[in-house]
Amino acid sequence: MLAKITVADYMTKRVVTLSKDSLVIDAITQLLDHKITCAPVIDAQGHLLGVFSEKDCIKVFLESVYNQDMGGKVGDYMTAGVISVDADASIVELAEKFDQSSVRSFPVFDDGKFVGIISRTDVLKALLTLK
Repeated sequence: MLAKITVADYMTKRVVTLSKDSLVIDAITQLLDHKITCAPVIDAQGHLLGVFSEKDCIKVFLESVYNQDMGGKVGDYMTAGVISVDADASIVELAEKFDQSSVRSFPVFDDGKFVGIISRTDVLKALLTLK
């Protein structure tokens, strides 16, 4: 049953996104306000440049402690070269990716276009459909 469920069935389509020029303090506020662990970094044409995550925020925190400066832009801290998943992929294939990675969310693409994000929590929601 779960093998027939796709990533598109459970991904978040309305995603909070950031630009590489966003101030890191504003980006951290966005993550906290929306209770999310990461946000895709998108350029003006809608292309994915990377992801700004809680782990990247820790880098900002440490740098602010050592340098007494909380400045900087998302592009200076984001994780580039992000692994993505296809919207048509099986939720089981996705669960295997999560099992083999410390990543908590993956950007989702459909025909090369960024269409959403899917998290570990979304996989758990799919599991509950078996009840």
